[in-house]
Amino acid sequence: MNGAEVIDISRDALWLTIQLSAPMLIVALVVGVVIGLLQALTQIQEATLVFAPKIVAVFVSVLVFLPLMGALMSRFMNDIVARIVAM
Repeated sequence: MNGAEVIDISRDALWLTIQLSAPMLIVALVVGVVIGLLQALTQIQEATLVFAPKIVAVFVSVLVFLPLMGALMSRFMNDIVARIVAM
């Protein structure tokens, strides 16, 4: 295994990490913005109000995106195994 292959695998692993975390981060961002807007509109300035909806939304998004995440990780593992076999 040479340096180019190591860099290629590292790049693929970083891209996989971004793909796995992006749905949950986007959901948390959207829920945070919506709750922030509601707080601004109703003038309820409770700092802990954001956390419970965010936790529930992220948990639901993990359940929804779990098949996609499993497929992405399975494909990555198959690529790694194929590279090991090709050595």
